Amino acid sequence: MRVLLYFENEELIRQSGVGRALVHQKRALTQAGVDFTLDPRDKDYDILHINTVGANSLFMVHRARRMGKKVIYHAHSTEEDFRNSFIFSNAISPAFKKYLVALYRSADMLITPTPYSRSILQSYGLKQEIHVVSNGINLEKYKKDKEKEKKFREAFGLAEDEKFIFGAGLLFHRKGIPDFVEVAKMLPDYKFLWFGDISRVLIPRDINRIVNNPPGNVIFPGYISGDLIEGAYSGASCFFFPTNEETEGIVVLEALAEECPLVVRDIGAFNPWLQDGYNCYKAKDNKGFAAKIDAILKGTAKDTTYNGLQTAKERSVDNIGEQLKAAYTRVLEL
Repeated sequence: MRVLLYFENEELIRQSGVGRALVHQKRALTQAGVDFTLDPRDKDYDILHINTVGANSLFMVHRARRMGKKVIYHAHSTEEDFRNSFIFSNAISPAFKKYLVALYRSADMLITPTPYSRSILQSYGLKQEIHVVSNGINLEKYKKDKEKEKKFREAFGLAEDEKFIFGAGLLFHRKGIPDFVEVAKMLPDYKFLWFGDISRVLIPRDINRIVNNPPGNVIFPGYISGDLIEGAYSGASCFFFPTNEETEGIVVLEALAEECPLVVRDIGAFNPWLQDGYNCYKAKDNKGFAAKIDAILKGTAKDTTYNGLQTAKERSVDNIGEQLKAAYTRVLEL
């Protein structure tokens, strides 16, 4: 069994969750002993495992079909999480959905990260087997590390004991950027940082306005990676992610693995694997977010980080490698 693992425009997606899924899949398949190639010119494979939805991805699917190969589509994208992202995304989202359905229907099997995203795909009328496999987390990389935390604090001028809240993701309305800033205004004694970037010509005017003129306690430093982002998770008082729509949210897994207190919006993507008061805190509005964050920083909230770490361990790359291997074995039987 040999797999062609295909991600279109790797450099362009590097900063996104799909880009990190590539890193995780390579590690997971290596750990599980699955032979794979990343070379789209390589025709010596049994299964095309495709993760992206561009024009080249469509070509790869058609070519695999002509060659009699099995095709697994990894459904990271839905119409729901396409909306409220780029300029004009809402206007073209119905056409994007039709395109997605045509792509996904061409596969022998679908993989998607959560029961929630599977339910969305089923609502599209897709009839293939749909396997739920988390995008995974590299537990060796994302763990508490005082040295990385120190580097982060030095880079951003934060005192050793200074409390801070941060979020991460592309600068989309969908990610909850307006609510992140409004909650920061409600908690002016704390510093809020949001890490992530994208070409400003692609995002709506209201998000540009927020990013260019944030409140005094909010910083939008752009994209960071490596030791700096890992140090942020390690040293943060709270990871606050008020996203309105996800298929899973790799940044959430990273926060859990780093034992960083987590506050998220109560949305379908986080059910049932995230439970309020057990491995995270959830809220439905800004007043609720502010209350949960304030309680965490004042030490009056129950510590959920141990249970959060166990949740991350369940989604380690070692575990998802075996799940992917099982899906590959199954698709060859179809």
